[in-house]
Order: sequence, then structure tokens, then C-alpha cells
Amino acid sequence: MNFLRSTVLIFVNLTIFLPTIQRKRMNCILIVFVKNPVPGKVKTRVAATVGDEKAVMVYLELLKHTKDVITKWLAEPNDKAQKRAVIYYGDYINSNDLWDDAYFLKKLQVSLPDLGMRMQSAFEEELTADAARVVIIGSDCLALRPEHLSKAFEELNENDAVIGPADDGGYYLLGMKKLLNFLFENKSWSQPILMEETLADLNRRKTSQDVPYTYQLLETLSDIDTWEDYLRELKAMNSF
Repeated sequence: MNFLRSTVLIFVNLTIFLPTIQRKRMNCILIVFVKNPVPGKVKTRVAATVGDEKAVMVYLELLKHTKDVITKWLAEPNDKAQKRAVIYYGDYINSNDLWDDAYFLKKLQVSLPDLGMRMQSAFEEELTADAARVVIIGSDCLALRPEHLSKAFEELNENDAVIGPADDGGYYLLGMKKLLNFLFENKSWSQPILMEETLADLNRRKTSQDVPYTYQLLETLSDIDTWEDYLRELKAMNSF
């Protein structure tokens, strides 16, 4: 009788606990770092050529493109994953913007001077919550497509990390399923050696089981940092 009672209790506890395990395993969280579109604060290298107002227009176009890509990715059917996008604002949360509250969760980036620290904090928050795989992107890439996001999360099924290299030496996407703090430490943010430093760290570090970290690289894409970048990307897009 005591054995039967214990068996029932174990079964009940597992019944309660397993949905939590399953939810953890299935959730895919996309972090999107955005800036508030304020003249003089966004696309300053674009503004150096065409002025602050035009730079804001370029950034708003980039935001709309990013939102359209994410919306299509969210709409793609996936029986094995629950997908969610979280918008992390730089200065304040815009209550009346293009990110529909019904589809996008909005948060504020932690007020830290270093981009790596802010990214690390966002990854930690989402991984600590209920995410099994987390990917971060910015809003600077007109070449980004829904398939890049799908591929990133797919690669995390078998790898510790996934990176989308940018042709300027940085990256447009980073993903992981466990917080890899070293990827955010001692990096040359917004510099052409960022990707090199990131891969060097991944290649020389080992997991707690003393095995190398596994990672996958996505297609190399172009970020929009200057007016010339923007014109070149528009030309490339119109050629298709």
C-alpha cells in the first residue's frame, strides 16, 4: 500500500514537472536590440553624409524591414517550437511604434556602457526564464531574411552557438542555448576584429566536460553603417 502511494505521488510530481521541462525545451526566443529613432542618435555615420533627418528615415526603413522579417518568421508553422520575439529598447520603450504589442514583448536594455554587457544581460534574462534557445539580432541588416532566423535556431539543436558573420568583420546574429559569458568579455565592439576575436574564444575554450564548444556559421551578410552601405544594398536588392 505504501509502495502504491509512493508510486502515485511520483507520477503526479512528474506530471506537474514534465510540462515545465517540455516548455523549456521548446521555447525559441529572438532578442532584437533597437535604438529609439531620435535625430543625432541613430545611424550617425549615415548622417555624416546625408544629415540627421535622412539618417532617421534610413533607420526607420531598417526597423520596418527587420519587423517584416520577424513577423514572417513568427508566422512560419513549427510544431516543435514555441517562438517569441522580444524587443529591447536602448533608451526608453516607445508605446506607439511599429512593434505591435499583441505580437512583440517590449523591454528596456540594462543601462550599461558596454554593448557586450547589455547583450549578456539580455541573454541571461531570457535563458533564465523559459527559453531553450536564444538568438539576438540588431536592426541594421537589409539582407536579413526569415530563413536566416529559422536556420539559426535549427543549428542550435546540435551546436552550442551560432553566428551570422557580417562582411565588416562583426556579426549580425548570435545565438546560444546556454549562457557563454566569455563571448561578451574583452571584445572590440563595433570594430572589424570582433568576429575574429569571437571565433578565437570559441575555438580555444572548452565546456565543463572538457570538450570543445561546437558552433555553426550562417551566411555572411552586410550591415548598413554608412550611406554607401545603404546605396550598395539597395542596388543589390533591386538586381533580383
